[in-house]
Amino acid sequence: MRVIAGKAKGRRLLMTPGDSTRPITDRAKEALFSILGDWIEETRVLDLFGGTGGVGIECLSRGAVWVDFVELNRKAIETINANLRHCGFERQAAVVRGDSFAYLQRYLGEPYDLIFVAPPQYQGLWLKALTLIDGKPELLTDYGSVIVQIHPRELTPVALERLEEYDRRQYGSVMLLFYAASEALRAEQEALDDDEADDAETAGEDEL
Repeated sequence: MRVIAGKAKGRRLLMTPGDSTRPITDRAKEALFSILGDWIEETRVLDLFGGTGGVGIECLSRGAVWVDFVELNRKAIETINANLRHCGFERQAAVVRGDSFAYLQRYLGEPYDLIFVAPPQYQGLWLKALTLIDGKPELLTDYGSVIVQIHPRELTPVALERLEEYDRRQYGSVMLLFYAASEALRAEQEALDDDEADDAETAGEDEL
């Protein structure tokens, strides 16, 4: 696994020993950040179930200002810290050893622009995390996003009150689900509709 672009481009990252974490493939990570583009710049990120720290470190490399990593596994914590030092981002991150669900429930800090959720697979943990985030709107900025990484076989309907799925991508055994506040998605769509109406009106005036 490597950092794909930005300040730490090309740096190889250590992997966490064992199978207790869910690393993202380079292919899926490259596609994810192609979707995010320069939106990631100047953002605050939560890398939940941090694993190797690969996604959060990619965010920092591409211009995020801060990343909080939460991970319970001791070896994973050591790996994240080593990867941050290797890439020179240790002053732009906090690595918390603890339960990700407890972290979500207790968090009282600044809201995040992006929350990335990639728990160990086949345990339904992504559903629990997403439901907790849905129930605490103060975790996200108004136009923030939650991105969940699962195996396609884990996909199941989830009832949410505030969040809404707005995109879904699959890259082999990696599926990425994109969520944002329904209210924010409606506001963005209304803004797009207004822009299209203005463009149509301008085009009509040009034809006269």
